[in-house]
Amino acid sequence: MTGSGQTGLRLCIDDYDVQEFADIAARFGEQKFGYVVTPNVDHLIRYHDETSFRELYAHAAYVLLDSRFLAYVLRLTSGVRARVCPGSDLSAVLLGTAQPEDTVVLIGGSDEQAQQLRVRFGLRHLAHYNPPMGFIRDARAVESCLQFIEAQSPFRFCLLAVGSPQQETVARELARRGAARGLALCIGASINFLTGVERRAPPWMRRLGLEWLFRLLSDPGRLAARYLLRGPRIFMLLPRMRLHFRRATASAAEISSPG
Repeated sequence: MTGSGQTGLRLCIDDYDVQEFADIAARFGEQKFGYVVTPNVDHLIRYHDETSFRELYAHAAYVLLDSRFLAYVLRLTSGVRARVCPGSDLSAVLLGTAQPEDTVVLIGGSDEQAQQLRVRFGLRHLAHYNPPMGFIRDARAVESCLQFIEAQSPFRFCLLAVGSPQQETVARELARRGAARGLALCIGASINFLTGVERRAPPWMRRLGLEWLFRLLSDPGRLAARYLLRGPRIFMLLPRMRLHFRRATASAAEISSPG
């Protein structure tokens, strides 16, 4: 089912940068469960088109803007200065705040990557599980993944690095089942960047919102369709969406994309 004919489609975004949200995450604790989603351009297109994806976002505890490019577009088209909280930066900061005795769960990535993270961040209790390719279409494989995560509960952080919308689907199921405790984060390719499997764009390109261009030039065969064919749809879809930026400590200002 799609929502491509809708207008005024609304999305609430938590307006925090990396350090601000790291402070919030540090206080989240292990007595409740919540999950974090990090929308970029591709996610907003999916959010517009797919009712099922909007349902996954609706139950997230936090929605953090992942894209500096999108932030620049919003500033130019709507005059809105949105804070950006890239998942790759956030993952590194949060792992740096974890104590050696904290339980951290990693879903996705290789055994070698998990070991790199244990060593780099001094994590004695990092539990790693890599579900098989296409697991989200296999009910038994999904159940195995969920049971693994729940068996580690309570945890400080659960890093879901299996791509979208698989990671958001797992997070939503954890929330629905109600057994897990801790903060789960849908972080996409962040682990690849942290462990050197993929190179990040130079800082100057990130600051200018050009990380997408660096990734495209690094892997055109895989990313050309996403960035050159699918991505430009965002300019058509933004006028049909209403983005609501909220902060727990200040009154939120609602904006509508022009048009």
